[in-house]
Amino acid sequence: MRIRVAGLIEMENGYALMHRLNVKKKENSTQPYGEYYVFPGGGVEVDDNSYEEGVKREVLEEFGIEVEVKYKLYSRTINSEFEEHLYYCIYKSGKLGTGTGPEFSGDPKYIDRGQYIPCIVPKEEIRNIRLLPEEFKEKLLKDFNL
Repeated sequence: MRIRVAGLIEMENGYALMHRLNVKKKENSTQPYGEYYVFPGGGVEVDDNSYEEGVKREVLEEFGIEVEVKYKLYSRTINSEFEEHLYYCIYKSGKLGTGTGPEFSGDPKYIDRGQYIPCIVPKEEIRNIRLLPEEFKEKLLKDFNL
C-alpha cells in the first residue's frame, strides 16, 4: 500500500499549492502530465507514527515553511493500492519557495517530471485551475464555498 499525505495551507487569502509545469507524459501511465496544481505532500510509510508529522516534514521540504496540522479534511483509496489523506494546516513560519527537496536539486531523475513551482493561488481562482486530485478539489469548492 502506497500512502501519500498532503496539506491544505491557507496563506495570504489563498492556498499554498505546488504548480507543476511541463510534466511529460509517460508511456502506459495514468500519471497526470502537462500543467496542473497539487497539494504539497509526499509519501509516508505504513508504520509511520504520525501522518501529521509526515505532512509537516513534506511541506517544510517542498515549500520551506513550517505548518501546524489542525485536522484531516479528506481521504481516498484507489484499488487497495494507494491511499491519500489531505490535512488542513495553518502557516506558522518560514519563506514560501525555500524548499530543499530533491525536486529542486537538479537531479537528472526529475528531468521528465517538469517544473515544481511553489505558489499561492487566490481562493477565488481555485475553481479555474486544474487542481489534483479532482475529487479533493470538488469537495474543497463545496465545503469552503469557493
